[in-house]
Parts: sequence; C-alpha cells; structure tokens
Amino acid sequence: MRRPRPPALLLPALILSLSAAAVPALAQPSGRAAAPAQAAPSGSAPSESAPSGTNRIVAVVNGDVVTESELRSRTRLFAISAGIQPNGDLLARIRPQIQRQVIEERLRLQEIARRRIPVSDDEVAEAIGDLERRNNLQPGGLRAQLRSAGVEARVLYDQIRSQIGWSRYIRALLGEGGGITDEAVREAIAAQNARVGQPEYLVSEIFIPVEDPSQAAQTRRFVDDVIARLRQGLPFPVAATQFSQSQTALSGGDLGWVRPDQMDPDAASVLQRMPPGAVSNPIDVPGGFQILALRQKRETGRENATVVSLRQAFLPFPGRLDPQNPTEQQRAVLARAQGIRGGCEAVEAANTAAGSVRPADPGEVRVEGLQPPALRQLVAGLPVGRASQPIVTPEGILVIAVCSRDARNVAALTPDQARAQLLRERLETLSRQQLRDLRRRAVIEMRS
Repeated sequence: MRRPRPPALLLPALILSLSAAAVPALAQPSGRAAAPAQAAPSGSAPSESAPSGTNRIVAVVNGDVVTESELRSRTRLFAISAGIQPNGDLLARIRPQIQRQVIEERLRLQEIARRRIPVSDDEVAEAIGDLERRNNLQPGGLRAQLRSAGVEARVLYDQIRSQIGWSRYIRALLGEGGGITDEAVREAIAAQNARVGQPEYLVSEIFIPVEDPSQAAQTRRFVDDVIARLRQGLPFPVAATQFSQSQTALSGGDLGWVRPDQMDPDAASVLQRMPPGAVSNPIDVPGGFQILALRQKRETGRENATVVSLRQAFLPFPGRLDPQNPTEQQRAVLARAQGIRGGCEAVEAANTAAGSVRPADPGEVRVEGLQPPALRQLVAGLPVGRASQPIVTPEGILVIAVCSRDARNVAALTPDQARAQLLRERLETLSRQQLRDLRRRAVIEMRS
C-alpha cells in the first residue's frame, strides 16, 4: 500500500481574479532549482565583502581557519530566520553556540572531502531553490536578502553542503538498506500491533549537543534563546534546519509519529503532558538538550482518513500574471485550460502537452489534511473522474482530477514505514557517534 503523502507537497498558490475558481493551486515545484549562480563551491571566496575588522581568526580546525566574519554571518543568518535584529546582546549570548556549530560543520565538511563524498553545486542550488519557493522568493532572492543583511552567502552554502554530504556519508556507512532485516521489520510491526489504542505523537525536534560538561550552562542559555524565538513565531523547521545537530535537521526536525517508549524517558514524560501546538522547555537528554514541538496526537493504529489519488495539469503563463492586466497570451492559456474535459487521462495528457513543467501525479494525499479549507473542500467535493475548473496562480493555470477516493486506516504500520523508522533510528545513533569521534580526534586551536 502506498503511504499517503503529507499535504505539504501540495503547495497552495495565490488565486487571482482571472479565474472564477476561488481556491488555491495544487502546485508541486519541479525538482531542479533555476536560480542562477546560487551555489558556490565550499571554501570559495565569498562574493560579498566582509565588514571591516571581521577577518580575525577565531579558531583553527585541523588546519582550516574559522574567521570572525564567518561567525558574524552565521549569527546574522539566525537573526534573519528568526526575524529579529542582531544586536550586541544577542550576538554575545549565542556566539559560543554559533562558534561550536561552525567548528562541527567544518569537521563534517573535512570528513566529507576526505571520504570523497560528492555534493555538487547543482544539489546545493536545488536546496536553495527549495528554500526560496517555501519562502515565496523569486530565484536569486535569497542571495540578495543575505547580501543586504551582511551575510556571506557561502555560510549558507556550506551549511547545506554539510547537511547533504554528512547524511550521504552516514547512509553509506550503514550500507544498503541499513542492515535492517525482514525479521526486524516483522518484529516492529508486531510491537506496533500490540500497542493499538495507546497514544502516539506527531513530533518535531531540535537537538543541541553538549560535548563538554563545563559548557552545559552556556549551551542551556542558547537553547533558552531558541525556545523564546520559537514561541514568538519563529517557524520550527527554520530553527531545526539552522541549529539542530540531529539527522532530522534535513527535514526541518520532523520525527514523524512516535510512541513514548521510542524516546528518552525524560523527553517522553514531557511529551505526554504537552498539548498539541506546544513547544517544550529544554529537555536534558543524553549528549545534550532536546526541544520538542507536538503537532498532533492520536491512538496507535487507529486513524481513519479519506485518501485520494490525483492528477494535475499545469499550463504555464508566458511571463508572470498581472491580475489587473492579463495579456492575450495569458487569456489563451486560460481558454486551453477551460477546454480540458474528462478525467485523469485527459488531465495527464494536457500536462504532457504543456511540457510537463510539473509532475502530473502528486501522489496520494489525505483530504482531511489539505490546507487551506478551500482546497480541502474542492478536492472533497470533486467527483471521481472529472476535471476541475481552472485554478489560476501567478505562474500559470492548474487543472486537477480525482482518480480514486477511499477510506482507510492510515495509522496502520506498513513494512515500508517500519523499515524507514528503524533506518532513521540507526542513522541518528551512528551520526552522533561519528561526530563525537571526529571531535575527539580533531586538533582545534581556539584564538582569543
């Protein structure tokens, strides 16, 4: 059975007056970022000029220098993400943790290079493009935003390169399939079935390590700062991507559905007392501090939902739409979209004819999880096998069709889900071990 994709894969877009359909678009981005000159090789000179007096060396990591400019840029990157001003007090409070993260990132990059783990500039550019799309920025907009804030773009590039390469390295260490046997999968499913009806939680995490016990209080102050920003509105995935040292940082801290017995006992105790939507206080766990965000609760093995499979046709505009002054070419695109008749085959054929700018099949989705409500209502009310009315976005027009609709228990653990869960746990354990080993073997000289 295919696992329903989360509704986040259906990215809603602004609906404009050109169309009578008053619902957001079901627009899935293409897989390759189109932003020019967005990725720079790790270690290349930054194109932005560093502020005067910030090139002082603050650390030497196995012969590689870390400069004051890098620390300031990373701090400003956090400030941009949090929507706050990087004043002197903030810089002073979070500087030790920022410095530690830059050093650990340098260790990971060195190991990636030593192991010849490939991370291409195109992959970094693709990740940058995803960030821009999620934040409604035009191609190149993130680089411009960083430059205007005095942040060296290379700082973000290196962070992304480190995350991609390190994840690839850890997966390579585990080997094909992570050494997870069919017997281990069967045991995981049997254990899940034995807990049917017990509570489980949809959780995101941020893990901040503490290698030196003498630095625990300092790290705790940094964690407190992050939590304060989260409770003031900083998106949890942004903070997780920036600061978490867990493998889940690549997915914005998403742990998925977990049971209390799968977590550290102290973390599980906190989680069971949290209401949905809450962010925890710092939790002292082995190796560091953990921050949890509880997104949903449910009973293990019990969650009925309506699951639909879809097809979509995206007809791009020749140029971005001005809703007050659509061009004749844009009106022609609307006319073509209005001419799409039939069901999934017709919609898929129309998408192919339009150049397959976006995939025709966005995968199975849960109707109840679709946002905003207008999109949910559209999909819920659309008869199977009938194309929708045109849905207009600034970039083009979308037509969707529901191919199938059925009710199922989406909480039942499938073999693929059990295998993925076991793999994630092994990856996380191995990642923390490898990073501890790198730091223990490293020659790190701190400069005053």
